[in-house]
Amino acid sequence: MRALVSVSDKTGLVEFVQGLVDLGWEIIATGGTQKLLESKGVKTIGISEVTGFPEICDGRVKTLHPKVHGGILARRDVPEHMATLKENGIETIELVCVNLYPFRQTIAKEGVTLEDAIENIDIGGPSMVRSAAKNWRDVSIVCDPNDYDTVLAEIREKGNTTPETRLKLSAKAYTHTAEYDSCIATYMRKQAGLNEKLFLEYDLKQELRYGENPHQSAKFYAEGEKSSFALPFARQIQGKELSYNNIQDANAALSVLRDFSEPFCVALKHMNPCGAAVGKNIMEAWQAAYEADKVSIYGGIVGVNREFTAELAAAVKPIFLEIVIAPSYTPEALEILAAKKNLRVMEVDMTPSDKPVMQYVGVAGGLLAQHLDTAVETVTPEMCVTKVKPSEALMADLDFGWKIVKHVKSNAIAVVRDGHTIGIGAGQTNRVGSAEIALKQAQAAGFTDGLVLASDGFLPFDDTVALAAQYGVTAIVQPGGSIRDADAIAKADELGITMLFTGVRHFKH
Repeated sequence: MRALVSVSDKTGLVEFVQGLVDLGWEIIATGGTQKLLESKGVKTIGISEVTGFPEICDGRVKTLHPKVHGGILARRDVPEHMATLKENGIETIELVCVNLYPFRQTIAKEGVTLEDAIENIDIGGPSMVRSAAKNWRDVSIVCDPNDYDTVLAEIREKGNTTPETRLKLSAKAYTHTAEYDSCIATYMRKQAGLNEKLFLEYDLKQELRYGENPHQSAKFYAEGEKSSFALPFARQIQGKELSYNNIQDANAALSVLRDFSEPFCVALKHMNPCGAAVGKNIMEAWQAAYEADKVSIYGGIVGVNREFTAELAAAVKPIFLEIVIAPSYTPEALEILAAKKNLRVMEVDMTPSDKPVMQYVGVAGGLLAQHLDTAVETVTPEMCVTKVKPSEALMADLDFGWKIVKHVKSNAIAVVRDGHTIGIGAGQTNRVGSAEIALKQAQAAGFTDGLVLASDGFLPFDDTVALAAQYGVTAIVQPGGSIRDADAIAKADELGITMLFTGVRHFKH
């Protein structure tokens, strides 16, 4: 039995190949792979010994030869194929262990040139992978080091891999070359100035029971590269399986959590914050977020950006929640939460990251793609556009309100005081309608003065300013940019309200 080995990623290779040798296999190896194996005392046959031809063109041509591909592709159940091999002195190859030049890693390097990228386009590797994958009934193709143990164990036990395993390896091999080629195609089209084509690579993480509604089928996919504040890479410690709507809500909660470094808690329902607060510690933040809206939190999500403690677990235990999210949990907290068997307890990596995150939204017949809105502006006194200037005490609430309103569906209004929300107006067809909802919530909770109002988009008329004054708003933060900005500013000056323009809009549809 012969195996051909030629890999870029040499993780676990020596142990795998030594295992084959111990089982009586001959090993054909190329270039750097052969040097590594020989340096570790693993006997190999050089590729040139098989082909009878030297590696040429700086190694560009070494495995593209009939004695390689004939040995891989010949069907063992076709006598004519086997006779042809015998006539031409070609021996069969029963296993191909190949993974490809690091093209993706090369183009990710700063300052990489087109020439560097080109030299990391593998030719012989994909050819061998595809040949072995095509002839899976007779040949094992191994391109993932994670499969080494399984393959070796089957050969040791059964004398060879099973047809079922070879078919799976074949499918994985075609996926390997497809991902590789899509990466090259994307890069080369950009270099050539051709129209962009979008190739997306996602792995199925979970078959969902249904989508938004029971009559809709749905699946949950994960990107290949792990990232922080990402639900696909969360650890579910307990609870029922996540539903489609759970995933949407939890993702929205993580988007809010991403923007805060101080102790912070958000309660969320239907992808909108219903209560949010910062505090000196996580319990203080939780209490303020809960007090903001004790009704809407029912059946919702609670997310915190600090360790989930036993004290917090005891506080949320009496409340019906779908999910709790935190970067970590104390053992005592988990013991308390375990009493609520259906509660989904999610542990999520919340390591800060500046890496751009892409967001994809399907539309009928197409796809929208944009960078996730991770921009965070600090509201400063210099942003004031009115005669009345903000007090130092108001600045923290202006900054907090601006961070929260970004995560409320447009038209969005957030009313805050003392570092927590007291009214949220989301998704209305006009902005004054959203403001009225938020302000009435604040009034019903007993807050009638010293309020801060944040708007995700500009105020196109002075009506929202006039309404805000009636409910005790003393400061407004908004993007500005309306052709009627002067009207809103004049009304604020007339009513003694300070107003700040951030110059940045945060619509969320």
